[in-house]
Amino acid sequence: MANRRKGTLYIGVTNDLVRRADEHRNGQIDGFTKRHGCTRLGWFEAFEDLHEARLVEAQMKKWKRAWKVRVIEELNKDWDDLWWQLGL
Repeated sequence: MANRRKGTLYIGVTNDLVRRADEHRNGQIDGFTKRHGCTRLGWFEAFEDLHEARLVEAQMKKWKRAWKVRVIEELNKDWDDLWWQLGL
């Protein structure tokens, strides 16, 4: 999640991306994303295994910001809100 192009970034794991992204978009979750206005789904990756997803999340949280931005821009150059790609 991000608040704008190249803005504040949030990385998290969920078992229901549609629900969780909707919660962030509507400010239903108190905390970091609400404080920083992170309402745009800029990138996501699906995993079959929750343990693997959590390992990747932990690794990415340790990455330099430039690496995170590069991953986003490889698939979403314009930082479009990918919410609409979830098939809603």
